[in-house]
Amino acid sequence: MKLSILALSLAATSMTFSSLHVQAHTQANVTSQTQAKPQQLAQTESARLAAFVADNFQQRLHRSPLFQSYLGYKWDYGKWDNISDAFQDESRDLALQQLNALASFDASKLSVEENVSLGLNKVSLERQLANDKFRHHTYIMDQFSAYHTMVPSFLINVHRVTNEEEAKAYISRLQGVDGLFKQVIAQMRIRQKLGVFPPKWSYDQMLQASKNVIAGAPFTQGEDDSSIWDDFKGKVAKLEISQAQREALLSAAQSALLESVQPAYQSLISELAVQRDLTPEGDGVWRLPDGKKWYQNRLAWFTTTDLTADEVHRIGLKNVERIHQAMRGIMQKVNFEGSLQEFFEFMRSDKQFYYANTDEGRDAYLTEAKALIDTMRGKLPEYFSLIPQAEMMVKRVEPFREQSAGKAFYQSPAKDGSRPGVYYANLYDMNDMPTYQMEALAYHEGIPGHHMQRAIAQELEGIPEFQKYSSFTAYTEGWGLYTEELAKDMGFYQDPYSDFGRLAMELWRACRLVVDTGIHSKKWSREQAINYLLENTPNPKNDSVKAIERYIAMPGQATAYMIGKLKIMELREWAHKELGEQFDIRGFHAQILKDGPVPLNILEQKIKRWVASEKTAI
Repeated sequence: MKLSILALSLAATSMTFSSLHVQAHTQANVTSQTQAKPQQLAQTESARLAAFVADNFQQRLHRSPLFQSYLGYKWDYGKWDNISDAFQDESRDLALQQLNALASFDASKLSVEENVSLGLNKVSLERQLANDKFRHHTYIMDQFSAYHTMVPSFLINVHRVTNEEEAKAYISRLQGVDGLFKQVIAQMRIRQKLGVFPPKWSYDQMLQASKNVIAGAPFTQGEDDSSIWDDFKGKVAKLEISQAQREALLSAAQSALLESVQPAYQSLISELAVQRDLTPEGDGVWRLPDGKKWYQNRLAWFTTTDLTADEVHRIGLKNVERIHQAMRGIMQKVNFEGSLQEFFEFMRSDKQFYYANTDEGRDAYLTEAKALIDTMRGKLPEYFSLIPQAEMMVKRVEPFREQSAGKAFYQSPAKDGSRPGVYYANLYDMNDMPTYQMEALAYHEGIPGHHMQRAIAQELEGIPEFQKYSSFTAYTEGWGLYTEELAKDMGFYQDPYSDFGRLAMELWRACRLVVDTGIHSKKWSREQAINYLLENTPNPKNDSVKAIERYIAMPGQATAYMIGKLKIMELREWAHKELGEQFDIRGFHAQILKDGPVPLNILEQKIKRWVASEKTAI
């Protein structure tokens, strides 16, 4: 999974990004399009659509310095995104204008691929506008991944420094933290008036994580360097510049940390302390104004279906039972005598399944994870005709955010190749990272999971840029979960305990359907949801606690994995049945991946067209 604040921002707004300097640019484009209408009519419909979606994507890109940096562009390298209501109003109006313009295209004059692009553009804009109606229902701050951890994470992992100008841009971003956090606090206060707060227990985690960022030098003397200061010093030390230039950069950065970053965090900490005492009781979004409608919006956004909360809950229960039965088969293979719950306890507690909770144990885990990825690479050509060029690395989650971060996640490579894809493993507590889940976790987050899908999408030629970065969680996370089972088809999981780990991770996603809807629709408490995971999965308690806290912070997101995976498996089985011996798994995967992320209904249409085409060719 990929769950940085940038990813969440992209998912929450789809086509909405920020940077005030382009307001005039946007208006100029609109005026230019209006004036050029007679000339555009002379263009082919294909050329007109290509120009339209390219211009839309450029507007989106120019409105977000973070998105630019994420892709490797450096137009606004010293800036943060603008999250003010005024700018969000502009984004909404621009989206409505673009949606209305789509109606002018004649689909009958476009190719199949172009109609996919047209449909994706339309649905992306419609989703953005649907979200805007609930603009202030999204928690602007939560314990899982929000602005307090985004700032250091982004600077450390995304903002590269290869010359003096890029170092100055880093300093500019440090100087801009105060302004960014003022906007965050303003958004918090808007939600306060509406009665939209995360649960009370989450505030202590946000407060602690915020304090962690401004702990250490230069914020406090006589201590180890803070994460940001250590990062900046390390990056500047590698530059080939004079000592005087280096000292000037360090001095400017230190001033920015003390005069912008520290007071910004102190203000945020004060605001969090105030709101902690105001939040209503309960954990799910049912406790918020129009909470039921908001949750249905979240389910629709993340699953790209019209499934109701009750339907998702029932799908979850059905699949929990299916996977429990498969696990009982593993119990027989390893000659375990006892109940399934006793087997869960054995898997949780037996030391053979865990590396030592030491630096040596963490290094051993990373070494083995890298070896699994390397072995998988060798098998890819048998199952894939599309293979990404971008490199991928395995990395430990940084100490400043590992206590609140998820178990594992993925960060895409830079489009220009300057930054590899990264599979992050959270090794804060090795008791949460059993070795029997290592294979499935590596395949999901790395290869052939998220790295294959997302790096390939960036490298695709012949499709509009916006398609490469569209956000459809059921597709992206459904693919990740699908590849866990695909790896079994490829001959992996030879150890039955490792195969149990694969089932355990699928079970985890099935249970998510139950607990997410339980929390947000059926008014389950945090404790009730945690107990459900402890009773029905082999995962340790801390793992279950952190997971439930994540699902509370991000309503609906966790349901996308299983819903997406089930659809991909359904389509594969249908295509195999229709084509028989002519079914080509490489061709099937190419169809899944060749247009970038899509909603599940468009994915189904694509596979049906492919099957029909293959039948014609037989």
